[in-house]
Amino acid sequence: MKILLIEDDALIGQNIVKSLKLSHFLVDWFREGEAAFQALNHSEYSLLLLDINLPGINGFEILKNLRRKNTQLPVLIISARDRLDDRIGGLNDGADDYLVKPFHLDELLARINVLLRRQNFAHTNTLNYGSLTLDPVKHTVIYGGEKIDFSSKEFAILHALLENPDAVISRKKLEAKVYDWNDEIGSNSIQVFIHHIRKKLGEASIQNIRGVGYKIGKV
Repeated sequence: MKILLIEDDALIGQNIVKSLKLSHFLVDWFREGEAAFQALNHSEYSLLLLDINLPGINGFEILKNLRRKNTQLPVLIISARDRLDDRIGGLNDGADDYLVKPFHLDELLARINVLLRRQNFAHTNTLNYGSLTLDPVKHTVIYGGEKIDFSSKEFAILHALLENPDAVISRKKLEAKVYDWNDEIGSNSIQVFIHHIRKKLGEASIQNIRGVGYKIGKV
């Protein structure tokens, strides 16, 4: 799962990114709103962590703009602004939760997981296909009754394929799912990750549709 973080404080941002990556999340981090808007238009995210006091456009305006587009992206505001009217205003503008700084990173992760569970319950909590069960919140894969470990990027690819088991997903779309905004993407990197997945689930687990992309196969 990929999270978008908009936070202008370098130390806070670095600590959040480190904590999220240790919890197997992919993270794009921006320190101002305009660049984040570009990322929102070109990448898919599971959740937005949004500071309010940002250079240029502030977090409330980012949130209002986001909700005007009717997007259902979960938004967790993280802000030092602890006044009641700020918290009520953020929630009324469309935030799903509001966490006041300073906070413990474990609490941040707990709140993120609550929002992701809520989002997934609106669809399904787990993805099941053949002998495979993937839980996007717990970041677990059960295959043939056994837990199989995957890296964050391998997991993101498998998640994308299982979300649309009848669809062929292009390499470009998979890259958007698994890479951070500033990552340098190797020409064959998706193929390498798919090779690793096939080693764990079997050669037939992912089909390569030449010139189009990939789809989940026999598992």
